[in-house]
Amino acid sequence: VKGLTGNVFPLVSGSRSSKTFKPKKNIPEGSHQYELLKHAEATLGSGNLRQAVMLPEGEDLNEWIAVNTVDFFNQINMLYGTITEFCTEASCPVMSAGPRYEYHWADGTNIKKPIKCSAPKYIDYLMTWVQDQLDDETLFPSKIGVPFPKNFMSVAKTILKRLFRVYAHIYHQHFDSVMRLQEEAHLNTSFKHFIFFVQWCNLIDRRELAPLQELIEKLGSKDR
Repeated sequence: VKGLTGNVFPLVSGSRSSKTFKPKKNIPEGSHQYELLKHAEATLGSGNLRQAVMLPEGEDLNEWIAVNTVDFFNQINMLYGTITEFCTEASCPVMSAGPRYEYHWADGTNIKKPIKCSAPKYIDYLMTWVQDQLDDETLFPSKIGVPFPKNFMSVAKTILKRLFRVYAHIYHQHFDSVMRLQEEAHLNTSFKHFIFFVQWCNLIDRRELAPLQELIEKLGSKDR
């Protein structure tokens, strides 16, 4: 399966929890957002990730953020899908990113008080919650002329903040499995693209990025 980064993510058949792995969110072919996606792919092909995250001239910021948010959801979905056999109730009884960071789930609607749960359960809640919002035409309109809601930026920031936690969990708890599957290059490229994108538009508070701060600085220094 190919992500916007151009990387092919191998799918491990028979080992994935179908509950956690979500269907790919497709951007309608022929739509303006599809054209934006193609532009982003072409720019990424140049190898300049910092340039690739910049808003194309004359384009709408909300639409650019929407297209990239959908793509990051698909990328993280694929990456996590390859290691679900290693991320279980037994191996990951809490959703964490190293010993200092633990995440409890709440969506503000069905679960209002944060609950402590295993990593696979947390990520299932998280990816289902994101998918429901991406499928909501009032939040992520795919038709030309349909306006984005006034709270779109806030919605997108919350989605990206939570998607970051899946990267953080994979890096802290499952990087050895990623290495064994020879997927570290895919993971690093995807994460680097994600970080450059959220930093470009200040979409995630620096405090939220703390679990992977050293890696973020290392990836950034390599690109200077």
